[in-house]
Amino acid sequence: MSEIASHTSARVDLLLVADIVDRGARVLDVGCGDGALLQILTRDRNVDGRGIEISQAGVNGCVAKGLSVVQGDADTDLVDYPDDAFDYVILSQTLQATRRPRQVLEHMLRIGRRAIVSFPNFGHWRIRTELMFRGRMPRTEALSYSWYDTPNIHLCTIHDFVHLVDDLGASIDRAVALDRYGAKMRVNAPWWLWNMFGEQAVFLLHRKRG
Repeated sequence: MSEIASHTSARVDLLLVADIVDRGARVLDVGCGDGALLQILTRDRNVDGRGIEISQAGVNGCVAKGLSVVQGDADTDLVDYPDDAFDYVILSQTLQATRRPRQVLEHMLRIGRRAIVSFPNFGHWRIRTELMFRGRMPRTEALSYSWYDTPNIHLCTIHDFVHLVDDLGASIDRAVALDRYGAKMRVNAPWWLWNMFGEQAVFLLHRKRG
């Protein structure tokens, strides 16, 4: 078991993201919330970590932990960051809450040498079943809000995300799907199987350089 994996109180996807990041890397965590991931990375990976968070409460929580975080909006403020300013730009469980997810991902791939994105999979079989048989917007552990108060405005499936990466001309270096229990699904499983049974996914990307 890795040093990071021993932190059992942290979200499984955060531990997986942290395991991907190289030690000592320059990291920007976009939509960093209360700084849970940044705290793991600075403590266990010795990264040079920065964060951007839209909520003042989140920023205050990060500052209280001694983290370097500024208040900002992923949809509007990433344009101000220079090319290749970071080794990794991370967007954890936030893509679906952005107004312009394609533009956000483009900026991430420009700002960072690598981009790490995790998101809930709206193609999971439980969500399909809820829609088919109950005719209502589903609520799951990963998507726990009611339809009328959810911050998630651009839900996507794993299949959708792979197509977006292709459209952007980016490359997938690593991809992991997690089932409802947080266990990794079989690595060589086809996309349709991940799309049906993966409750969430984590992707490591890089842009193709001309």
